[in-house]
Amino acid sequence: MKLAGGCRCGAVSYRSERDMQVAVYACHCQFCQIWSGSSFALHALLPGDAFVLQGLTVEYAYEDQGQTSRHHLCATCHTRIYNTTTAAPGLWVLRAGTLDERSSLSPMAHIWVKHKQPWLSLPANIATWPESPTPEEFAAVLNAGQS
Repeated sequence: MKLAGGCRCGAVSYRSERDMQVAVYACHCQFCQIWSGSSFALHALLPGDAFVLQGLTVEYAYEDQGQTSRHHLCATCHTRIYNTTTAAPGLWVLRAGTLDERSSLSPMAHIWVKHKQPWLSLPANIATWPESPTPEEFAAVLNAGQS
């Protein structure tokens, strides 16, 4: 399916140029908890070259553990739309909550569960990692869920 979404105020929108599947994962790291203002953040790894972005964004970049991450936010309402990272070249780490069609999204994996809130119970049949999985482990789980 083709994907579309955008920010809260409507100043920034995006759409995919081709059909694609969405593999969503939940990140429980402390950064995601603070940035989302919630207990975790939902992300989808998608090819960045598949999207057309419209509207003015601002960028926030930082380095952590040898990787550079560049976050793209609406310049008006500051909704985080996506980020890129040197850990996953060519991919958008899309904020799944910005998708227009998000009611059927369900995480296929949970990462950084060592920082998960203690009251949150995760399904037993979902892949989890205490921190970040290896790229190979993560790809295997996300790819299995798309087939």
